[in-house]
Amino acid sequence: MKKTIVFLSALGAILFFSGCNIWNQITGAYNLSQCEFTYHSVDNIQLAGINLGNGSGMSLANMASIATILAGGGNLQTIPFNMALKMNVKNPNEAAAFLNALDYTIEINDLEFITGKMDIPIRIEPQQTTVLPLNISVDLKSLMNRYSQQRVANVLNSFLGISPDETKVVVKLWPKVMVGKTPIKSPAAIPVVFTFGGK
Repeated sequence: MKKTIVFLSALGAILFFSGCNIWNQITGAYNLSQCEFTYHSVDNIQLAGINLGNGSGMSLANMASIATILAGGGNLQTIPFNMALKMNVKNPNEAAAFLNALDYTIEINDLEFITGKMDIPIRIEPQQTTVLPLNISVDLKSLMNRYSQQRVANVLNSFLGISPDETKVVVKLWPKVMVGKTPIKSPAAIPVVFTFGGK
């Protein structure tokens, strides 16, 4: 309920200052905020040029390479990490949920991993479920400089299932509505939290 009130207040403020011509967009974004978000999968994982697929069934050679990279990368100036994080989005509403674009942040085990944006329109019909992919591209070396090598290594080992620790992922989605030709970002985010792994 609290999430709904905050989200409606934020979108109401946009409507107040922009006029009623964007009401349709706001309705679609509101319906999206009422959707059910769950973890689907990760795919196309690449770490410093090593293709890990979906992260399952890693070879010993890959695990040894990952350990070396996460130890600091040796002489590597950058440590690129890429993947697609996919979420199920179920629309329980009687009307479609949609928006033109969104901004997002992703935190993994309380570490702010990445901020990004998705400019592809999203639409989920009533009572339907679709998969929302968020493409992630980040330099782990920069994260290590910002936090610490050990903390980033622990987060990645947990996320990739190398360590038995539970992984908590927090995704925050900020819908955008078009006011004229200008995209306006909602002040209120749609929070999505899920965990996996752990023993």
